Amino acid sequence: MDKIGLFYGSDTGNTQFVAEKISERIGISGIDVFDVRDVEIRKITSYTLLILGIPTWFDGELQGDWGDQFSELEHIDLTGKTVALYGLGDQFGYDLYFLDALGILAEKVESRGASIIGEWPVAGYGHTKSKAQRGDVFRGCALDMDNEPDLTEPRIDKWLDMIIPEFEAATAKAAERKTANQMTTTTRIEG
Repeated sequence: MDKIGLFYGSDTGNTQFVAEKISERIGISGIDVFDVRDVEIRKITSYTLLILGIPTWFDGELQGDWGDQFSELEHIDLTGKTVALYGLGDQFGYDLYFLDALGILAEKVESRGASIIGEWPVAGYGHTKSKAQRGDVFRGCALDMDNEPDLTEPRIDKWLDMIIPEFEAATAKAAERKTANQMTTTTRIEG
């Protein structure tokens, strides 16, 4: 599997905590972790496999560091990138905006050509609305450390069990395309 680039924004440390748990599970040789506060967002183009972490603030707002760089995503081509997302929010205190930032980010990266994996079931959450919801799934792993901190690590583990095989399949498919392209090029040169 190709190396994963994990990019997160965090004000309270919760989204960073999740990034660290993901990194521990995958292992340091398989993932590079970046706080978007400390890196230009263009760095995401260095990876074909991405995990993006974002909390929702207030009434559906992007986390500040993501917000600072969000317009730059409009100029980045993510075609061929496989992206898994996780989001944090408060499903009861902000039930009308739960994980809205996750939904906004998912829409943006998808519009730039990325393939999104790792959708997460909505069943069991107590929110009213969410921009991250499509039918009976969220666009990524849904975490609520305000109300359900004890479920965070089990949800991370279950989600990683879902996305790692998808990342492996994406890597294999990319290798097949590369081999096919090399064979086509060799045939043209020899022909």
